[in-house]
Amino acid sequence: MNGIKILGTGRGVPSKLVTNEDMAKIVDTNDEWITSRTGITHRHHLAEGETITDMTVLAARRALENAGISADQIGACIVATLTPDTLVPSAACCMQHELNLPHDTVCFDLNAACTGFLYALHTMECLLNASERKYGLVIGAENLSRITNWEDRGTCILFGDGAGAVVVESRPEWPSISAILGCHGTDQMLRVPGVEKGVPSLIYMEGTKVFKFAVEAVPYCIDQVLARTGKTVDDVDFFVFHQANARIIDLAVKKYHIPQEKYYKNICEYGNTSAASIPLVISELHEMGKVGSGSRVLVVGFGGGLTWGGAMIEFA
Repeated sequence: MNGIKILGTGRGVPSKLVTNEDMAKIVDTNDEWITSRTGITHRHHLAEGETITDMTVLAARRALENAGISADQIGACIVATLTPDTLVPSAACCMQHELNLPHDTVCFDLNAACTGFLYALHTMECLLNASERKYGLVIGAENLSRITNWEDRGTCILFGDGAGAVVVESRPEWPSISAILGCHGTDQMLRVPGVEKGVPSLIYMEGTKVFKFAVEAVPYCIDQVLARTGKTVDDVDFFVFHQANARIIDLAVKKYHIPQEKYYKNICEYGNTSAASIPLVISELHEMGKVGSGSRVLVVGFGGGLTWGGAMIEFA
């Protein structure tokens, strides 16, 4: 099986900035309470008239330009999201139209909540093995502000909107990303009801239970990826974690003695952006020069489903 590596990255961020002070005007909360418990100071929300398609197209165009790849070279496109503008057509199909990707490009959405980007990367690795065109677009994008319960002070402070994209290439001499994926199907801790269910399609989450799940899932994924690849913590150039809560990341960093120069938190700026979280981090790191050609990045995601995943991703 051919492996994939990242060639380029890009991101699209909404124009509306929402601070903790803004949140205090909506629900009974304050900046100190939010920051101390989550690490979030502000988040971006889609303004009126902005769409998921706007963000995905912007992120994808930037990733293509960064990679030096033209749209007609793309063999497949996957958008990881639980909040597309429309169920049909999918966000990926809308983006295919805007970018003028070839008509035979495989395009579809994938929903694995906050682990969606990793599920999409592994799926892309498999798809490109059977494609004549060996380049793929993988995007994580969310409009969580649209499904946020603004009366729930425990959850409305957490979520933001955004999109991150990567262009990957498949080659037979490259290693697999060694993805570790799993799920434990339950709607008891974290759910969003579907359309026409008689209740609002808003996020419901039991934060304490989800936190406990996350602090167990993260080290499991790290251990599994390191075991599968035969690598150690020292062999990893950078660790990228889903940005759900700063304390979850801090616990993992402490457990594995990860030096400060090998991990990054941007939750303070974006909040929890679900499937967009990991590619937003990767895009920022790439732009800052912290990762690049030859970098080996261990990525961990976890979230609704309940889903979890890890992978070892390299830059070409």
